[in-house]
Amino acid sequence: MRTRSLVAPVAGLVGVGAATLAYAGLIERNAFRLRTLDVPVLSPGAAPLRLLHLSDLHLTSAQRRKREWIRGLGRLRPDFTVVTGDFLAGMDAVGPVLAALEPLLERPGAFVPGNNDYYAPRPKNPMRYFVPERNRVLGPKLPWPDLAGALVDAGWTDATHARATVKAGDHVIALAGVDDPHLGRDRYARVAGPAEPDADLRLGLTHSPEPRIIDAFAADGYELVLAGHTHGGQLRIPGYGAIVTNCGIDRARARWLHPWNDRTWLHVSAGLGTSPYAPARFACAPEATLLNLLPRLR
Repeated sequence: MRTRSLVAPVAGLVGVGAATLAYAGLIERNAFRLRTLDVPVLSPGAAPLRLLHLSDLHLTSAQRRKREWIRGLGRLRPDFTVVTGDFLAGMDAVGPVLAALEPLLERPGAFVPGNNDYYAPRPKNPMRYFVPERNRVLGPKLPWPDLAGALVDAGWTDATHARATVKAGDHVIALAGVDDPHLGRDRYARVAGPAEPDADLRLGLTHSPEPRIIDAFAADGYELVLAGHTHGGQLRIPGYGAIVTNCGIDRARARWLHPWNDRTWLHVSAGLGTSPYAPARFACAPEATLLNLLPRLR
């Protein structure tokens, strides 16, 4: 009798688990959304600036729905667009990425690469996300130089270990960026030093939001740092949040906007994609963010 009495609850739990996996893998990972946030980082009295932040597209040639959704963001006509890495998820994805971004490439923008722009994704035990990664095995090299060159040819700024001053509307933006910290490719010393004092906005870019990189940007006077990589946790527990961040940032700041200190803000994009080998999201929909940059109160 006891054995039979357990059959229904166990079957129910299995059914709930299967339904959750189906929702996370088939529905939520394709439920793209636009988040809008206000960030008080401009000088008092300055006109607002609309900045579109994208990250972690992980685009494949087969993902037409995602590609068309990204294309539709062109209707926002942002003053400036930033992509903080992980554009690619396949050898043949350069063309689809450029097609997705085409309307946005008509306006000013900047980018840095992520770890998945250099090497193709590969199958990975999900439990590896819970322990420090050792003896990392990389996939085949991806055509990142081709994509980066095409973005620069279209007019966007490659901020990889570079400082630049760009014009967006009536604003002057001082940019600095680093190569991907997750692969240990960052060399902040190449861009170190006080940020441009006469700019309307000082903006730091990194793929992985490692605290040491954000601290360095903050110390040099950058008011806003943009990052991605975490996928917002990707699989979040309601009421608890991200389980892991896959980097040095704390779980509480795995996504969205947070003050880093009294002058610097950090925005971590929850990203638009997933690895092809982990195609699921739960309580963490894929998203782009429109940041309305506003004057500080002081």
